[in-house]
Amino acid sequence: MQNFKDLEKKIGINFKDQKLLENAFIHRSYINEHKKEGISDNERLEFLGDAVLELAATKYLFDTCPGDKEGELTALRAALVRGKNLATVAEELNLGKYLFLSHGEEKSGGRKKKYILANTAESLIGAIYLEHGYSMAEKFIKKFILTGLDEIVEKGLHIDEKSLFQEICQDKEDFTPYYELIEDSGPDHDKKFIMGVYIREKQIAKGTGSSKQKAENDAAKNALKVLNWQ
Repeated sequence: MQNFKDLEKKIGINFKDQKLLENAFIHRSYINEHKKEGISDNERLEFLGDAVLELAATKYLFDTCPGDKEGELTALRAALVRGKNLATVAEELNLGKYLFLSHGEEKSGGRKKKYILANTAESLIGAIYLEHGYSMAEKFIKKFILTGLDEIVEKGLHIDEKSLFQEICQDKEDFTPYYELIEDSGPDHDKKFIMGVYIREKQIAKGTGSSKQKAENDAAKNALKVLNWQ
């Protein structure tokens, strides 16, 4: 069994159920090489932790940003809980050190892969929730994850119209918007793209840009205005 004393000291949380804490660090690749041990990977804990994190972030933003509208709050929450932010937190806590990985994943640098670290942060939250309840999980989230809010606001890291539009659309319409190329023109070194964004076959808005990605983001920005979702 992995020794988690250093981690428990760093996060200020002790586990009576060390197997539960260990489970938070078992990557699915490890299971493939240890099927006879009857252990499970951390994906169920990750699923649980994701929900706890979203609730804690939502409540925190609701309390601390009373003047912000729904769209702004949604964008801030997305920035706080996105993989990039969680991976940074995981690196600061050195969560990669405790991972159980397959030999192949180990060789490919799995302990430093951003998406694995982000998922591990969520599974750790799930384990904290099961061991100590919501209040302790919320305390951990506030201490290590939500402290990044000021930097996100200061640097404008939450301004991503495409992600914001998708999240609001999924919430309001239960549908993921999609994009289609309407037109591209100009020489290869100076291309101009026009992309349309659609909800259930209905074009909501168009956007332009020097790349498809930029045109999609512009289309999402325009769609937010058209639907008054900002």
